[in-house]
Amino acid sequence: MRNLRVPILLSIVGLASVFEACQSDHIVAKVPETNAEPTSASVQGNVFEPALVPATDERIAQLKVPAGFAVTKFADQLGKPRMLAVNSSGDVYVTDRTAGTVTLVKDTNGDGKADFKRIVATIKAVHGLTIHQGKLYMVAIKELYVANIEGDGSLTQQQLLISDLPDAGQHPNRTIAFGPDGLLYITVGSTCNACAEPNAEHATMLRADPDGKNRKIFAKGLRNTIGFGWHPQTKALYGLDHGIDWLGDEQQKEELNLIKEGAFYGWPYIYGDGNYNPHPRPMGDTTYAQILAKTTLPVLQYDPHAAPMAMLFYTSAGAASSFGNEYQNDAFATMRGSWNRSQPSGYKVIRIHFENGNPVSTEDFVTGFLVNNNQAQFGRPVGIATLPDGSLIFTEDNNGVIYRVSRK
Repeated sequence: MRNLRVPILLSIVGLASVFEACQSDHIVAKVPETNAEPTSASVQGNVFEPALVPATDERIAQLKVPAGFAVTKFADQLGKPRMLAVNSSGDVYVTDRTAGTVTLVKDTNGDGKADFKRIVATIKAVHGLTIHQGKLYMVAIKELYVANIEGDGSLTQQQLLISDLPDAGQHPNRTIAFGPDGLLYITVGSTCNACAEPNAEHATMLRADPDGKNRKIFAKGLRNTIGFGWHPQTKALYGLDHGIDWLGDEQQKEELNLIKEGAFYGWPYIYGDGNYNPHPRPMGDTTYAQILAKTTLPVLQYDPHAAPMAMLFYTSAGAASSFGNEYQNDAFATMRGSWNRSQPSGYKVIRIHFENGNPVSTEDFVTGFLVNNNQAQFGRPVGIATLPDGSLIFTEDNNGVIYRVSRK
């Protein structure tokens, strides 16, 4: 069993009014506005990764969902499945970044279990997927491809649209989606935990024409926003950003941001409700207060280090497996799970509840992947999508399973 806890003490001394972080958040810091005074911070960091155990039928049977729902295995033996896209015919496309493949998965007899799978594209490090006007768009680290979807779900030869997205680094997982404006949105994470990026396109969301041209930075200061989507009623764009590591068990919390064109979201200098990150310091004569003044703060925060992956607004109604009016226009998000924390967070699917078009709370939706008193896990949720019948499917990339959640 892998059970590693590594206490790490960081002592940061630099030069620049004084911000004292809360001791209960495992960080004690003096972070002055300018480098006329020293910066010092002490942080207690931990590493703990639950052991991996198989996704047996017995373990799957003990997964917990709200009353009236059932969670079952939709497909398995898929390697390391990541992101999902589903067309109106129920064809499911799933990426395996490690293998560099896109696989078509189908439930041909309507029994809620896939009985067909075939690799339909091979692209090194392919990750994000989206379907638009009968075409499947696929993004790797630096490349964006598109292919037509045939009647049987197969793909035509993919066409390269972009070849010069920023280099990878710590966060290579590009994701894509088309907005209500008909334009393509592309996420680009940071190359590092916290640093001043030399490339302006890192730690951003980009926007481009459907053919990949006229690319521009839509929003910046986003450390690693993988899951995002538009509220079905307000059309506002929301994204889940990964918090900074090595700030302690309780910092930095994961962020739900209302992402607006031209906005800046603080990374790497400002986090949470306006906290100063001790390192790196703002460059030159710029102060933390000046950066905070132009930072858009999160609209909701979630458990630190839970690792949000995909996010989906739920709009399916009327089908036999639809979740009903209660869930309409709420969002679901996958939390792949922590490593930089003494007690694990994440390893679940959550619901983000919206009222009058605004996010107000989160609650568990699928839990139980942590077993053996949190010492082991059999699933780390990643991609999420809905099938035409209104049921929800999500991947986990440790045991190669796609799960399905439906009404009983």
